[in-house]
Formats: sequence, C-alpha cells, structure tokens
Amino acid sequence: MSTERKPLISGNWKMHHNHFEAIQMVQKLSYILNPQDYEKVDVSVHPPFTDLRSIQTVLESDHMPILLGAQNCHWEEKGAFTGEVAATMLEKLNVSFVIVGHSERRELFGETDAEVNKKVKAVLKANMTPIVCCGETLEEKEAGKTEEKVIGQIMSGLANLKSEAVGGLVIAYEPIWAIGTGKTATPEDAQSVCSLIRSTVKEKWGSAGEAVRIQYGGSVKSGNCPDLMRQPDIDGALVGGAALDPDEFARIVNYRLVG
Repeated sequence: MSTERKPLISGNWKMHHNHFEAIQMVQKLSYILNPQDYEKVDVSVHPPFTDLRSIQTVLESDHMPILLGAQNCHWEEKGAFTGEVAATMLEKLNVSFVIVGHSERRELFGETDAEVNKKVKAVLKANMTPIVCCGETLEEKEAGKTEEKVIGQIMSGLANLKSEAVGGLVIAYEPIWAIGTGKTATPEDAQSVCSLIRSTVKEKWGSAGEAVRIQYGGSVKSGNCPDLMRQPDIDGALVGGAALDPDEFARIVNYRLVG
C-alpha cells in the first residue's frame, strides 16, 4: 500500500449550475489551470447529477485532467427508490469520487452512520473512491465532544472494511459550524482533528492510516488554504462556495504558490 499522499482539491458545487453553466464553469477552470498544476495536485469537481453527463463529455473530449465527482449516491444497485441514483450508474459516467455522508445529507436529510457505511461499500464495489465526511456541530464542539463525534463517525462509516480499502479512500473533516458560515477552524485546530482521524485509522486499520488522504472542508478560500495545507495531516480541501468561482478555485488549487 503506497503511503505517498498526493493532495486532492475537490469542488463541491452542491445545488448550483444547470448543465450549460456547468460546462462554462469547467471550461473556464481548465483555461486557468496548466499541466504542471495537475502534476502536483489532483483536482475533482462535483456538479449536480443533471450535469454529470455534460461534464464527462467535456472533460473527455477536451482531454482535461480534471476528475469527475458526484455528491451522493444510493447504496442499492437498482430498485424502487424514486429520485435516487445508484453508484453503478455513476461508474458508467466515469465518475472517480463520490462524496458520502456530507453534513448537509446528515443534518438536512437524516442520513445515518449506518447508511453512510452502506454507501461507502457501494461506491467501493463500483470501483470509485468515496470521500467520507465527518465533523461536529457547534454545540458538540462547545461541549467538548468533537473527538467522540468524529471517532464515532469514522468507526461506523468505515465499519467492516479491510485495510487496503480504507487506505485508498478519502476522509473529509468538515466542522459543521464552519460550513457556509465564513468561520474556519484555525490551521492548528484543523490539524488536531485530522491528526486524530489519522491516528484512529492507524489504530484500527494499521498502515492504512498513513495512506488515507484527509481533506479539510469548511469555508476554504484561497486566503486560508495555504496555511491549512501546510499541516502534516491535511492532504487536500473539500471546497464549497469558493469552488463556484473558477478563478478563486484555481487559486486554491495553486495554494503551494502562495507564501
């Protein structure tokens, strides 16, 4: 199992951009980035489901080295699940990464740790990489329950996975109190929790703890990304609002050129 961790910068577009806007967005981003950028950093974009086929076509026809990602999936391969999308459907669109257990899925739609675990397994079975999200609310943070919450989500979300599988996935620490609020964990606070995540994975899955990539998410911008990325256990960023601006997102991808 390789322990070299290439940074991954992921843009989560959430419920923004129809497929026309999405095409313009990814084309603008491609114009700004250059081949050297992709050598240093993996870049993924996660548009809404309705945009995936359009973005896949643009990326492949124009040979853009941007990786296609999805924001969610169902754990079943098929069935009477109106409005849901199977991981196997995403695989056919050459999706590389699927966000699983985002706090908005948990908080707004009641997604449980057990469901997250089933989705993680479905994504892996479909030969894609899950970006497994974890993080605490403001109330939990103030009550000193960050460690308990994050470890619980990791152990439940990755339950019954083998070390090889865990080492190949991505874990995103996204403090719920920092998402879309403009508040960001200090680099030291973010590092503390990401270090906790890595040590938790090491304790349970051994060498997977060194291989697994850990992202930080929560009001990431070009201004704070360099300091976050300097932390030893932060291997990338899961970017929300700033990912909707191709210029700003490109500056985040190029965090290493700042400072």
